[in-house]
Amino acid sequence: MSAVSQRALNRKSQNRMSSLLFLFQGGGSALVSFVPMLLIIGVFYILLIRPQQARQRKLQETIKELKAGDRIVTTGGVIGNIITVKDTSFLIRSADKSILEIARTAVAGIDEEVKS
Repeated sequence: MSAVSQRALNRKSQNRMSSLLFLFQGGGSALVSFVPMLLIIGVFYILLIRPQQARQRKLQETIKELKAGDRIVTTGGVIGNIITVKDTSFLIRSADKSILEIARTAVAGIDEEVKS
């Protein structure tokens, strides 16, 4: 083998090695570096955001269907029976003589506890 062909072979192997080192040092494409971040965002969306949106949708439907006589729990923990339904609020009786007006957005859910 001649000296010229030996030098050409050495340059090719050096080019291959330098490109391999470049890839292993994280110098690949920008897309490859974003893939883990995209996977993390996807997992958060599937495990956290979607279920929360479904619960919120279900609560909004429940609030739309509330009527007088339903027993509810507010976000503040007040439990009472709906007396009157208004456009943006409810009048609830939480004890024998106390009547409260609460906003529709303050309803946390329906009280399903049965008194014995």
